Amino acid sequence: MPEEPVPDDRRLAVDLFDETWALLETPDRTPEQDERMIHVAHGSRLHWEAVGTAENVAVGDWLCSRVYSVLGRPEAAMFHARWCLDRADAEPLPLWVRAEAREAVARAFAIQGDPDQARRYAHEARALSDSIEDADDCDVVRADLATLPLD
Repeated sequence: MPEEPVPDDRRLAVDLFDETWALLETPDRTPEQDERMIHVAHGSRLHWEAVGTAENVAVGDWLCSRVYSVLGRPEAAMFHARWCLDRADAEPLPLWVRAEAREAVARAFAIQGDPDQARRYAHEARALSDSIEDADDCDVVRADLATLPLD
C-alpha cells in the first residue's frame, strides 16, 4: 500500500517531469544521462500516482514510454504506452491525452519495426487531434506525431 502523499509530491512530480524533458532534448546525452532520464521519468510517474489525477498518471506513463522509445527499448516503451492507452480509454480523459496515448503506441510499434501498426495508431491519434478544441493541446499532439519515425 502506498504511503500517504507529502505536500512535496506534486512539486517533485512536476520537477522530475521537467528534468526528464530537458534530458530528452539534450543532444549527445551520455550513458549516465540516459540512465538518469529513465529514473527521473519513473520518479515523476510515481509521484503523480501519489497525488495526481488519472490524467497525470496517464501522462506519466506516456513520458516513460517516450523515454524508452528514444532509448530504443521497444518492449519497455510498449509496456508504458499500453498502460497509458488503457488508462486513457478507461477514464473520461481529455482528447489530447487519448491522442497522445495512441502516439505513444505508434512510436513503440515504430521502434519495434512494425510500421503498419505504427501507422494505424498514428492515424487514430491524428483523427482524435482533429477534435481537440484547445489549439495549444492540438499543436502539441501534432508536433509529437510529426516526430514519429515513419516513412
